[in-house]
Amino acid sequence: MSNIRDEDRDALHILPLGMMPIETLSLKQARLIKNVHLEAVIEIFSDAKAGSGQLDIEQLPNQYGWSFRPPHPDLVLLRKLAPLNSYDIYSLRILFREHKIPINDIAELKLSNDKVEELTEYMKKFTYPLIESIYGGEAGSIGSFDDVLKLFRDPDVNKVRDRLNNLAGTMMIKVEDLPRFLEDYGDVFLSLSYFRKCMEDLEPLVEDFLDSVDELGQNSQLRQRPGLMETCREIQSTVNNLMMAISGRFETFDKYTSDMWDDPSAERFQQVKRFIENYHTTIGGSLCSIGVKMRAWAEAFPNPNAGGPAKRVDFIMSEMRQGIDILKQIEANAPKIDRMG
Repeated sequence: MSNIRDEDRDALHILPLGMMPIETLSLKQARLIKNVHLEAVIEIFSDAKAGSGQLDIEQLPNQYGWSFRPPHPDLVLLRKLAPLNSYDIYSLRILFREHKIPINDIAELKLSNDKVEELTEYMKKFTYPLIESIYGGEAGSIGSFDDVLKLFRDPDVNKVRDRLNNLAGTMMIKVEDLPRFLEDYGDVFLSLSYFRKCMEDLEPLVEDFLDSVDELGQNSQLRQRPGLMETCREIQSTVNNLMMAISGRFETFDKYTSDMWDDPSAERFQQVKRFIENYHTTIGGSLCSIGVKMRAWAEAFPNPNAGGPAKRVDFIMSEMRQGIDILKQIEANAPKIDRMG
């Protein structure tokens, strides 16, 4: 596994190119990122003092001496990656399947161990019904989903056989199919936990931004600028609608997950799995795009006293407004939640 920083691997807006089947060695040290305008750019370097050195993907042939016809394999790959609205590992997996992009080490498309551990509490609500179906009255003593996976390494063969037979009977599948089932179960709900944690981390930033925009709207001088006020309302409305849509989807996922255990089966789980995965790119794209915007605002104005109204207005008109149509398009292209199955 290449030397990828955990914070980059776990980010929504960053794709370390060392994770990808890139041929150009120097590019393997670079990152594909979403900038504040929600454009996909190659970040060659990033430094607190020097800033961020960025290249447009279409500049790479000139930078590296590539031919345009036929296009260099790295350019072909990057042109496929760039349109993604999020570079989270779940959106990447979907793209790789659709485009049959090879990757040597599938472990690269996993969250870091630290992030998985951080998500343990979020996972409990999804894993407890499964754990209870195996352990029954002993379920309260099981600490994590990993304890379920350890059943396959338990030295007490009889205990393992009884518990795995119990789970197989509950899910109406063969015991030999359980390892794949457990892997799928853990991964789909890890993805849901990951996105939920991303949303919760984002909520205070969104709240601070919306409060700041409200304050600008109360400024008597700024209220005389109808174009500015219209832009502020558009951004507020777009961000609010996206956050509410994401929250609503999580509520729907929770309901279907709960209902699944009323009549559990492998087929029912596959229905829930497909239903959740259909929204991976929508949720990832929404959280990534809003997150890029909110972090940019938080860095520019880290506290209520940072920057006056004029500076904040300039930032809204020059940075926050750019790419707002992308946010709208993500939601417009989202699958419509009706009923599952």
